[in-house]
Amino acid sequence: MRSDLDADVAVVGLGALGSAAAWQLARRGQRVIGLERFELGHARGASHGDSRIIRLSYHTPVYVRNAREAYADWAALEADSGTRLMLRCGGIDVFPVGAAIEAGPYLSSLAAEGVPFEVLEAGAARRRWPGFAIPDGAVVLRQAQTGIVPARLGTATMQQCATAHGADLRAPARVQDLRELPDAVQVTLAGGDALVAGRVVVTADAWTNQVLAGLGVSLPLTVTKEHVVHFAVDTALSADHAPGPFPVWIWMDDPSYYGFPTYRESSVKVGQDCGGEPIDPDADDGRPDPAYVERLRGFVRERIPGAGEVVRVTTCRYTLTPDRDFVVGLVPGHERVVVGLGAAHGFKFAPWFGRVLADLALTGATDSDVAAFRPERDALRDSAAPARWLV
Repeated sequence: MRSDLDADVAVVGLGALGSAAAWQLARRGQRVIGLERFELGHARGASHGDSRIIRLSYHTPVYVRNAREAYADWAALEADSGTRLMLRCGGIDVFPVGAAIEAGPYLSSLAAEGVPFEVLEAGAARRRWPGFAIPDGAVVLRQAQTGIVPARLGTATMQQCATAHGADLRAPARVQDLRELPDAVQVTLAGGDALVAGRVVVTADAWTNQVLAGLGVSLPLTVTKEHVVHFAVDTALSADHAPGPFPVWIWMDDPSYYGFPTYRESSVKVGQDCGGEPIDPDADDGRPDPAYVERLRGFVRERIPGAGEVVRVTTCRYTLTPDRDFVVGLVPGHERVVVGLGAAHGFKFAPWFGRVLADLALTGATDSDVAAFRPERDALRDSAAPARWLV
């Protein structure tokens, strides 16, 4: 450790991914400074709210394999914090007739990685899960390890563990510029204060390109405004919508919807994947879009018997790559800077990101398979690459 540095590693952005990186680095004995442009736990990004899906069901073997590792990383966080975070209630992927998302890659990816699963026809699935109206002809993939992790609590737990291991988390502290020095990185904050770190991890999500601009780097990212809505359920049918009897579910079509039971509340939570309009994250007022909410209400009326009135609406940001894959790796041309981006499905992998980003920051390599997520891949270099967001 060099005494002339303010930190061995600076982490820019303290949502779920950055908080996980700060935790992993600090527990390895690194001097860590974490910098968050807003207050810790703010609701302007993608790490707030009550819950997120965790699942092994994915469309490529690489994602299934890394998701398995993520379960182990969540367990490590639970052990370090003494806080239970994973609730495994089982989940289903519903592929209606003519679905825009094919079932085959999901089935073959799970099989390739030796993950047990079931495939049910519609009638059997309806009898098993009466809280979801599955249409005739649908293919239903069930995976028992699917579940829920808490968003706000999960992020706060990683921050608490990072602090307990010695990390210095600062908020609000907006990074204005990164400049690579011969053997370190200078991090300049709004207002002109600066610090020098041996390495920098950038996990700034919707503000990634603002942070990387000083290095002359820009990724082709689209930020959208998304919504999740909690719907009250009829008390006479509430048992059908409790964790266990009511699974985590994903509607694998275009539009694609998802939802799950909620913690300690008689409601169901429903969202649309990539249903929002592109926004400037600094200009958005955070107010819900009535048309978006009505679209979700229409789906719920059709597919979730007993769900009725809107309890609350939460907005969040999706930061999307053209191919919907993660970004994980050293910034091209800047080996002291590592970038991590979840492409709007990364929360379930948050402790995995923390471990992998810490590996990369300290050694430049990791045992996890991140080759498909390189910042220099073709999909992030070709400005004309079409967006493919449904997975």
